Amino acid sequence: MKLPKILNAYCPHCRRHGGHDVSLGRKGKQSSMREGQRKFEQVKKGYKGSPRTPKKDVYKIGKRTVAVLKCRNCGKKHQKVYRARSRKRTEIE
Repeated sequence: MKLPKILNAYCPHCRRHGGHDVSLGRKGKQSSMREGQRKFEQVKKGYKGSPRTPKKDVYKIGKRTVAVLKCRNCGKKHQKVYRARSRKRTEIE
């Protein structure tokens, strides 16, 4: 999937259409102190069964593309999520 460097879109902060700089959304750093992670570690301890459901035979193909749009007027950022799941690499041109 190819995205342009500059995209005309609506900015919800300054409430008008204008140019936005496009970058790709990345996964954040994982924290071991989050509530879900702490609970998972607690359940995983001991001689019990698996804390998660068994793996599926069929998986979803590809990830959804998240574009981070930075407004050129006010400088605020917001996200645009593309519904289609992309197998190919997403690049900005």
